[in-house]
Order: sequence, then structure tokens, then C-alpha cells
Amino acid sequence: MRRFVSFISVLTLPLALTTAARASGPGDEFAEQLAERVTGVDAEKHLRALQEIATANGGNRAAGTPGYVASRDYVAGILRAAGYEVTLDPIQFVRSWSETTPAVLEVTGTGAKSYAANQDFRTFHPSPAGDVTAQVQAVDVTLPPTARTSSTSGCEESDFNGFVAGRIALLQRGTCPFVEKVVNADAAGAAGVIVFNEGQEGRTESEPLDIGEWRTGIPMVYADFAVGQELAATPGTTVRLKVDAALALATDHNVIAESPSGDPRNVVMVGAHLDSVPEGPGINDNGSGSAAILEVAEELARTPVTNKVRFAFWAAEELGLLGSDQYVASLSPAERDRIRLYLNFDMVASPNYAYKLFDGDDSDRVGASAGPPGSDLIEAQLAAFYRARGLTSVGTDFDGRSDYGPFVAVGIPAGGVFTGAEGLKTAQEATLFGGTAGAPYDACYHRACDTITNYDATALDVNADAIADSTARFALDLSAIPRRTPAGQ
Repeated sequence: MRRFVSFISVLTLPLALTTAARASGPGDEFAEQLAERVTGVDAEKHLRALQEIATANGGNRAAGTPGYVASRDYVAGILRAAGYEVTLDPIQFVRSWSETTPAVLEVTGTGAKSYAANQDFRTFHPSPAGDVTAQVQAVDVTLPPTARTSSTSGCEESDFNGFVAGRIALLQRGTCPFVEKVVNADAAGAAGVIVFNEGQEGRTESEPLDIGEWRTGIPMVYADFAVGQELAATPGTTVRLKVDAALALATDHNVIAESPSGDPRNVVMVGAHLDSVPEGPGINDNGSGSAAILEVAEELARTPVTNKVRFAFWAAEELGLLGSDQYVASLSPAERDRIRLYLNFDMVASPNYAYKLFDGDDSDRVGASAGPPGSDLIEAQLAAFYRARGLTSVGTDFDGRSDYGPFVAVGIPAGGVFTGAEGLKTAQEATLFGGTAGAPYDACYHRACDTITNYDATALDVNADAIADSTARFALDLSAIPRRTPAGQ
């Protein structure tokens, strides 16, 4: 899972949704059968294989390493043997990036002032090189900031209505990922980007950040709140923004597998990222999600389905959702519309787990907004599975940390299960799920100790069944999910 700030909410669902989600339908019997065939024990076989791959390849399965290539080939081989049409989908990532000289951010003309690189501001890794002198234009900033994180500065293309191409966009940190802000600024014709911290306690200073984006071609920096506040206070201020950096690109591959049966106009997409961080084997993050959907794919292949099912094992998620982002960007509008929904499974067996479902309807009205229409129904379907097992689930925001992000950004409904990363389990969650309050969900998150001993077998077994249940139901019946365009377009 990509490292960002997350927000967690208690899950509440309208009664109409929870009732409809388990109403008798054509997928009930198939869902029960598939969930029975899918077991945590079989998913664990894939986890052990991924551990063996990491052990044989320098201790990790990170993008651009032999460990990732071996993981990719292992997954692709199993899927081909199960009868899927498998494609190795090439994607690019940054092999190396370094600054040649310190970046420059300075006000020119009247009131000239220079800001200190690596103190007042920092270059976003991996910003392209560039040397621009232009007016700064603030985009939908909130000054003074609200008491809680709320700024949506630059999160929507519409924020840039009235933006003058060729200016430097001044954006405020807030509720969406940095990468969304800079991509939207680039699309609006910005010559450079300055993002400043939002301004609440603990959110005032800049810090080194890897946003995984270089394709904008424009210089990008992250500044202290005080810098942004100062620049925003004087509209029309001209600044020089210079980044002197060198980067080299490399290629990896997503593994995409399609069921031999099913209507290609109605695609159910199920994904998990396959790469680890360089620090460790990535057995929970995200061997657990990959192993679970691989086991579901093997068992699903035995039964013809109504709707095409497409499994994706994403490359370079840990570098900024690059595999899923480039995949979605490569699709035509018609191809996107054929994907009726996307299910994401990232870290589904955390040792100190909680069953967290992506909050498709924003029922708590806190943090990120609701997902695209249909996301609420995915959430309800998953919640009903846990309830039928006598289990509880809670909500978690679409905060942009995993591969659902690019799908949500283009209006594809999404959902999925997550059991927690570096955040601390609350007392309420410890009451609901057991485990230790005040301790991380996964103390080995992004560390060398994320090995074959770093997962909870119960969580893996339950969540593999949840994946099977939801995949089976949508593979047979998508009538509850709103269609974005007429069938076949």
C-alpha cells in the first residue's frame, strides 16, 4: 500500500442497501459455492511462494527487480494454467532520480525574496527539470485553514476554471493525493506547481515526498504553509521556480487476466498490487491481496460466468500507483465504460487487523467524499457478507492510497477490503475485532519484517471468502450497478 495520510470511519449503511445486498438473486448459490472452494490455506500456498521468490532475489519483490519479475511470472503461469487469457501490460517507472543542484524558489521584482531549498520548500521526487519565471496563481485555496483537513485545492479539473495557462499554480495540501493536484495543474497549462502544506497543527512544514509523477514535464515543489500563505497574499506575484534534476526510466509489467467466458461489454475488474517495497518481501503488503485474488481466480475459472471478469496484478503501486494509473490512462472512453466496477484488495491479512470497507457512500460525512455511483452498493454487498458471517466491518475513506484511485478518478465505481497499515487500532476497533488497541495494524508495514510470519491466517481466510463472494455475485449479476453509458458503446 502506498504511504499517505488516511482517515477511518465507522461504517453505517442505509437499511435499504443492506437488505438488498443479501436479497435472493442469481448469484447467491454461486457465491456460496465459490467462497466454500476458496480457502485461506490455499491462499497461504501463494504467500509461501512469494516469500520464496523474495528470499531468492535479495529479500524483496520491488518494481524493477528480479523479485518482481519472478512474482509476475509465477502469477501469470498459474493464471494461464487455469485457462485465462493473460497479458503482460508494460508500464514505465522512474529507475533513478537525483537533483544536480538545489532547487530555486524566489520572488522577483519588487519585494524580491529567496526561499531556502530543503528548508522552506522541497522538490517533489521525481520532479522533471525546469526553469520557469511566471506569475503565481492560487487555485481554490482555503486561508486561513479550517480546523480539520478540508482543502480540495486542485483536486478537480473544475478548480482550474479561470486559470491562466503559463502561470505557476499555487495549490494547498488537503483531501486528495498530491499527484491528482499536479496532474490537474498540468492539464490546465501550468508552467510549474507549488503545493504548500495545509496549515493545521502538524501540517505546516514541508517534507521530502515521492509522488511518483514525472510525466507532467513541469517543475514541482512542496512548500511550508508560511510560504504558500505569503505567496497567496499578493496576487500577481512573479516567482522563479527552478528544478535541476536527472531521471532515468525503466519498464515493468502489470499482469492482466480475463475469464474465457462472460460478456465483454460488462467487465468486473478485481485487482491487487503485486510489488513490494525494497525494504522487504511484502507478504502482507501486498502478498496477501495478491494471493487471495489469485486463489479466487483459480477457483472462478471452473465455472462459466455471465459478465467478463478481469483480474489485475498491478506493478509499481509502491512507486505511486503507476501500474493502475497507466493502465486506466491507456483505456479509451468506451473501454473504461465497459468496466462496470473495480474491486481492490490491498493488505487483507494484517496481524492486528480490522475489517475495513471503502466508504462508498460517505456515510460518516468525514474525510474523502463518496465514490462514484455504484460504490455504495459495492460497500453494501461486502458489508452484508461479513454480517452474514456474524462479523462486523467498519468504513475507511477512499484516500488515494491504493489502486482504486485511478478508477475512482474516471468515474468507475469501486470498493474493497483493507485490514490496516501503519495506523493505530482504536479502542473501539479492539472491542469489535480483538487485537491490541494503540498498536499498529501492521507493525512491519514497509519493513524487512513483512515476511511469511507477518499475517493473520483468520483474516486471510475470511477476506479470501469475501473476495470470492463479491466477485461471484457481480460476475453473474450487475443489475444493481448503474450503467454509465448504454451497453455496447
